[in-house]
Amino acid sequence: MSPSSDTSDDDPHPSRWEPRDPTLPAPVRRRRPRRVLRTLLGTLLLGTLLLAGAFAAGYLLVEIPPANAAAVAQSNVYLYRDGTPLARDGEVNRESVRLDQVPLAVRRAVLAAEERDFQTSRAVDPKAMVRAAWNTVTGKGRQSGSTITQQYVKNYYLGQEQTLSRKAKEFFIALKLGREKSKEEILQGYLNTSYFGRNAYGIQAAARAYYGKDVERLDTAEGAYLASLLKAPSAYDVTTHPENRAKAVARWHYVLDGMVGEGWLSPAARAAARFPAPQTARAATALSGQRGYLVQAVEEYLTDHGIVDEKTLAGGGFRITTTLEPAKQEALVDAVEDRVVSRLDPASAPTDRYVRVGAAAVDPATGKVLAMYGGVDYTQQYVNNATRRDYQVGSTFKPFVFTAAVQNGAQTQQGLPITPYTLYDGTNRRPVEGWSGGSYDPANEDDASYGDIAVGAATDLSVNTVYAQMAVDVGPSQVRHTAIALGLPGSTPDLTASPSIALGPATASVLDMASAYATLAAHGRNGTYRLVEDISRDGRRLDLPAVPRRQAVSREAADTTTSILRSVVETGTGTAAQAAGRPAAGKTGTAEDDRAAWFAGYTPELATVVALMGQDPESGSQESLYGALGRPRMDGGGAPAEIWGRFTREALDGTPARDFELRLMPGAEAPPVPSAPDGAEGWYETGEAGPGAASRGPDHGSDHGSGHGPGPSRTTRQ
Repeated sequence: MSPSSDTSDDDPHPSRWEPRDPTLPAPVRRRRPRRVLRTLLGTLLLGTLLLAGAFAAGYLLVEIPPANAAAVAQSNVYLYRDGTPLARDGEVNRESVRLDQVPLAVRRAVLAAEERDFQTSRAVDPKAMVRAAWNTVTGKGRQSGSTITQQYVKNYYLGQEQTLSRKAKEFFIALKLGREKSKEEILQGYLNTSYFGRNAYGIQAAARAYYGKDVERLDTAEGAYLASLLKAPSAYDVTTHPENRAKAVARWHYVLDGMVGEGWLSPAARAAARFPAPQTARAATALSGQRGYLVQAVEEYLTDHGIVDEKTLAGGGFRITTTLEPAKQEALVDAVEDRVVSRLDPASAPTDRYVRVGAAAVDPATGKVLAMYGGVDYTQQYVNNATRRDYQVGSTFKPFVFTAAVQNGAQTQQGLPITPYTLYDGTNRRPVEGWSGGSYDPANEDDASYGDIAVGAATDLSVNTVYAQMAVDVGPSQVRHTAIALGLPGSTPDLTASPSIALGPATASVLDMASAYATLAAHGRNGTYRLVEDISRDGRRLDLPAVPRRQAVSREAADTTTSILRSVVETGTGTAAQAAGRPAAGKTGTAEDDRAAWFAGYTPELATVVALMGQDPESGSQESLYGALGRPRMDGGGAPAEIWGRFTREALDGTPARDFELRLMPGAEAPPVPSAPDGAEGWYETGEAGPGAASRGPDHGSDHGSGHGPGPSRTTRQ
């Protein structure tokens, strides 16, 4: 009987399915959507329960702690490289006030700067925290995402370190404070614990430090400026960092506009507001002399390199060993005192009261800063002349143009390679060729014309027309790139890629220039300069960033530049530097209207830059130095080179003199005998072996010149 015969219409239990045809593939079973949904919901529920449990545990376990070390801040100890004491940064300036002592407009300015919906917002803002974390991770800048309550918790109870554990504690403590304290109590605590720079903790100390008045007497504009400082206290201090004035003023406008937007300030009052320039900072007497300048520079180094943030550093308790060497520091101070300070006589020469000196010395082999001179006394003149970036570097920039030419294998407009012996037309007011940005015809010093002149001799004499043309031949953007590779910050003001870049309108700091010249001394090898050897707190050492040495430019480019700069010292405008008594290379430079005079030079062991700057002690404006130190005109070959020579001699005393070991570019090894340019008889001494062989009398110590065309119109000198 066949199997089918077992089924029939008479079967009381008929089969409910047809047999599967074995020739067909088995059906694929699909996962039921309900099962997937149940799994997802279960996972979500489990995650929610875990988060809720973690939240509850955190809230229960995290207690409100006592005040942190920053709230009862200590001093920092600074040491020289050999461990001897350098400075202690003094006592913390703090004075708490009641909230009703702070004018309502000042309170609102702080809210406009930090949290405009403070009165209605919660103690924490999770969305803002997630957004800030995302912006930090994606490279949009480090952001805290913290409310005022969270910032108060960080200031008073915790610290400034950027760790997940600290952020978690901050979150739960802020939640508890939000429940236990009123908005007024929290705002009062925030205003009394926030750091405003100038060693001022709290709004009262800030009012005294910046405006010399109690907080009750602050007006709206002053309150808005103090509120602006909360974002970046030292960076927005326009008296210590005049180069950041535009950013500080923009932040001040942001605060006032926010007050208008919230209805806290009328448009008419907003329109009438004027930026309230703060008073000059006054340093603690414990930081008198050079100590304050050195501490200030070290603090900026630590914060700029992300080693310690400003508020944590201000909290104190750090032991900081610097790279500075006491003997070299003393030698630099003595050299400035001997060649400048002791010779100033403001009573008979009014211009002498404008004279400011800045200097820095760097070890080419390591990039370590060995000595620094910031000014006559930190308690009298607060701005550090070694680190400020608001004076033109003048013709000390010209070597970077030549380095760029060699580095890039540049050629003249006639297709000739640029070497120390390449001839250029040094005619005064000669328009540059090959530049599409417009007419540019810089003047030479005293409108002198040199005719055809070799690059080396043009370097000795700082011939502006030669170097402006060379910048075009190399490419101004390549010149800028080379200057940055050597050590100038990319953010240097007026470091513009145009022919005028060759004349030095850029306003790099003395320390920036010392770092760049140290790269030339190190045969083109460069690393970020270093000011700190070691830093610790409570016995725990902090990590310092690695400073790898790299070949910034080729050795041939650096060494060939050194070869022409040796001639500047031997027979050019920098002969005063011969007082060092050992082989040296360098370049003089003077800014527009004699407002600054520079000498930048180096031996194989030490690179040092010295600058004299003119500044009115009352107004702070830049002033010309005509007549200062009894000289009709100020130039880099005078006092700056004299300081350099004396310091270098003393700093290297006891070490054998070393000659430069140079590897020159092709075409720079065997100099031809130069001929005198038309109309410039007597400029050359025939038979000189140096690539820039030239001599000049004492009446030719500078090279004023102005430029017209692309880039800022400047007057620069050797």
